[in-house]
Amino acid sequence: MGIVVGGILICLIVLCIRLHNEKAKLQRKIDLFKPMIETTEGIRDIVYYCEVYPKLKYLYLSPNLDSILGPNSLEKHLKNPDKIFGIVHPDDLDILRKKQLGTLNFDKPITVRFQNHLGQYIWFEEYATPVYKDGKVIAVQGVFRNIHSQHILQEQLEYKSTHDGLTGLYNREYFQLKKNEFNEMAIPISVIIADLDDLKEINDENGHQMGDRLIIAAADCLNKYADKEMIVARIGGDEFAVIIPDKCALEVEQYIEKVHSEMNGISNSLPFSPIRVSIGYEYSPSSYGLMRQLFNKADQKMYKNKKMKKTIVSR
Repeated sequence: MGIVVGGILICLIVLCIRLHNEKAKLQRKIDLFKPMIETTEGIRDIVYYCEVYPKLKYLYLSPNLDSILGPNSLEKHLKNPDKIFGIVHPDDLDILRKKQLGTLNFDKPITVRFQNHLGQYIWFEEYATPVYKDGKVIAVQGVFRNIHSQHILQEQLEYKSTHDGLTGLYNREYFQLKKNEFNEMAIPISVIIADLDDLKEINDENGHQMGDRLIIAAADCLNKYADKEMIVARIGGDEFAVIIPDKCALEVEQYIEKVHSEMNGISNSLPFSPIRVSIGYEYSPSSYGLMRQLFNKADQKMYKNKKMKKTIVSR
């Protein structure tokens, strides 16, 4: 009996030593992490060390979480680590799931959005490092850096690079880019070219500010009935172009009719009421290798329409 008891005691002692060593090893990892914590807390980064196996548990989470995501955020997330899945943007949820499972690519930074207490999504860039035991990811440590301002600035720059500053429509460069892309596809496609008839007269009689109002009003009419797949662009001073993918010729004609109707309904109090515009379009059941040809034919039809109206007026 004494031998059995002694054996049990020895096993318990060995187990305690192992648990102590594991705890000491974990503490050393946290201690190694402290310099990073002290460095980043002052610059509004979120530093964390989180066990992911057998369940989520924060061993450390930056106190400045409250100032970034809202009051009591730190306490809420420490009590319920799964709360992070409720505030992440739905499009970024898969990233967190992969990180928890250890299947994420940890070799490069990731970008995610978290919702603050005001309901606003904030952009973060994260540098994460997995912690392994017996070949399995048991924890993740990392830093979330607030990049919201930089991201918004980047979005603004990208918007300006693809959109016309006066009308908010796509610009000529973006139109050309999409035209080249559709040239490599094989889908039903239409190209519309529209040119204002009275811009010079409006500018001469009422000034360029009124001419700009005419351009903006025409752009709004063209954009009002466009769906998200259509490319509506200002490609010149008073010239617009529209690419309509995956629509039949009848749908294109219906779109043009709606635009004409909208332009005819512009307020009579404006000197450019109704908006007069010459339009030409060309349709093809396949866009492959034909975009330049379609553009040129639509352009020719637009000028033919403009010339015909001038002929009628001269009579």
